[in-house]
Amino acid sequence: MASSSDCSRLFEEVQNKTMPWIGLYIAAATTLCSLAMAADAFIGFRSKRYWLPSKCFSLNAFSLTILAVTMKLPVDLTSTDLSSIDQYARISSLLFMSTCMNNFIISLGSMENNEIVLNLAALGVLVITIMVNICIHIVQMHPFTSGVFYMLLPQIASLVIMLLFLAMSCSMSLMLPTAKRYLELKYNEMHILVSSRQLDESIDEVGILVKGYWVMAETSNPQFVLARSAISSTSALLCILITLLSIQVYLLASPLLSTSTLIYYCAHNTSSYSWSIHWILKFQFTGMFFASIAPISRWFTALTIKVTDTQHKSFRDELKVDKYWTLNLVEWMDTSIPLRVQNRLCKKLLCDVRRFVLNICIGFQIFFVLSGKLLLFLFAIYGRGVYLFVSKKSQSSRDGAQLDFSQYAVLLEGEPQLPSYIVKNICNEADRLIKKGEENQPKNLIRLLKASSNFNGVGRFDSNQVPSQEPPNFWSLPVVTLMTITVALTDIADDKANQLLASVREGLSVVKIIEGTLDRNGELESFRKAADVVWVGVEVYRKWDYKDLDSTSLRGATYEETLKNLSFVAEKIVTEFMAQTRDVLMQNPLNWPVRVIAANSMYRIARTILLCMTNGEHQSDDELLEGISITISDIIAVCLTNLVQVITLNCHIHDIRERHESVRRALVLFGESKEILEILQQREVPRLDVEKVDATIVG
Repeated sequence: MASSSDCSRLFEEVQNKTMPWIGLYIAAATTLCSLAMAADAFIGFRSKRYWLPSKCFSLNAFSLTILAVTMKLPVDLTSTDLSSIDQYARISSLLFMSTCMNNFIISLGSMENNEIVLNLAALGVLVITIMVNICIHIVQMHPFTSGVFYMLLPQIASLVIMLLFLAMSCSMSLMLPTAKRYLELKYNEMHILVSSRQLDESIDEVGILVKGYWVMAETSNPQFVLARSAISSTSALLCILITLLSIQVYLLASPLLSTSTLIYYCAHNTSSYSWSIHWILKFQFTGMFFASIAPISRWFTALTIKVTDTQHKSFRDELKVDKYWTLNLVEWMDTSIPLRVQNRLCKKLLCDVRRFVLNICIGFQIFFVLSGKLLLFLFAIYGRGVYLFVSKKSQSSRDGAQLDFSQYAVLLEGEPQLPSYIVKNICNEADRLIKKGEENQPKNLIRLLKASSNFNGVGRFDSNQVPSQEPPNFWSLPVVTLMTITVALTDIADDKANQLLASVREGLSVVKIIEGTLDRNGELESFRKAADVVWVGVEVYRKWDYKDLDSTSLRGATYEETLKNLSFVAEKIVTEFMAQTRDVLMQNPLNWPVRVIAANSMYRIARTILLCMTNGEHQSDDELLEGISITISDIIAVCLTNLVQVITLNCHIHDIRERHESVRRALVLFGESKEILEILQQREVPRLDVEKVDATIVG
């Protein structure tokens, strides 16, 4: 039987073999955090949003979990016998944690209030856990501190900075709800002014309108508001201090990172993490620089905004704290306690305690804001000369008249006007998105629209003479039904049919956007789903209702026989459904199953074409295919007349979280539809009354 000493020795051997791989896991987690922060910096600089919005690395459960892995060294209490390189790695981990917390701050702007509370609580638990473990470690190391006190001091300084970042995050979260309400009021006021303008729907006017909404959405972005705030600039200065500390730690540790030292450490197991401790140090030091990019860039953005306002403000003006910073705390002070306390004295005591705590919080809030504003003001005074020199030089290099979009900027009370270069960069990003859309214009669809000069086909695809229950028509379903008929009539190798298929494919991508935007209540969602099902079957499988379009059950010897077969199969589906259903709700076509909706559309359109052939139209096969092609073109054209309205509706979204992405889609859609709008402006097209979606296709 093995003795306890043998078991202990065996355990140590297993631990010594395992710990290097755990260290490598820590290094991998550090690399993942660093890459996420580097991605945010790359995306921000690429779009010239120098305040660097937080997208890839934001405060959430995943990032906190990864960050907790990187903190394995500071919370490791398994051994008090730590080598010098272990101590340096602990300090480096704490500094890396602080810079990550700094990057988290502005991501609060994209969260709801309950998300902010939960995520900050999780971050607070992680920070407190690290602090407690470091304190325990310091107590454990107390008998040996005579030689390593210079190692403990940076750890204590790092903990203080972490607490400051946590307090700043809480301060930002207290300001956010009030700031969002104010931004919404300002945005809605500006929206009323912009929407009241008479829009002649010329392409230039639409472009100006969309870019104006882009400036409104960008400047009212809560992340941008946090990035240009005073507290954010203070956190950036702390980040610079952390970066300098990390450089010092790395320089002190660099003699231990040489190749010869690495071989010695691996041979003598001086560190329990063996060779992996070197990778942890190197990756965390590299990650520190990636983490410092965003805070410093945001500080420069806030500084340039402040510089433009220094000539209008004095030092005394900077001692004013705007209401939105403390309004939430003041409101909480006057609300009732959410506890059922019957005793008046106890209730009074609770109220007094709450007021005392809230007064302390208000004091800290004012302290953070004033400190940030004064620091930013001092830097702005000294940097004003350099900024004016650079701005004059860039101003002299501009040629031509530039439209002033600064009037669209949405600012908080007391915020200075944004510098012209920031507004210009926002507009340049809008131009880039429009250009991106122009490069992807639907060429086949444009060719199809040019082939038709009138819109007579709109009223001919569906006839009242066809006996059936008449559901409302949306654009996509008639288009895909007509395309199904075309594929059934022609051979798969037919060039004209394939060209029409490509045109419809491009057209449907735009039609779906228009339908989804105008059908705001989702009443015709089942018809859109039916169109999607039919289109996938036709485009991918060359099938309709799970039947091959070139099968003998559908394709006849002549075009007329094929139309009759399609009509018969579709009528049978609708008839059987109506005979079997006993549900009163199913009497309404809006509640029909997708298969029945598609069949009803096929029946009506196929019967209408057969009636036209009986009346002397489409006597030849070529005339029939040409007529179907023109009808498809006319239906899509009538749908596209709503493009301007859809672009405008996508610009104004009430939800502040979706607004930026919605305006972005509107800019790309505007670029994609420029040539289409030019074609439609050359002729008078029947317009759709958006409020009457149930009469979507007019005859």
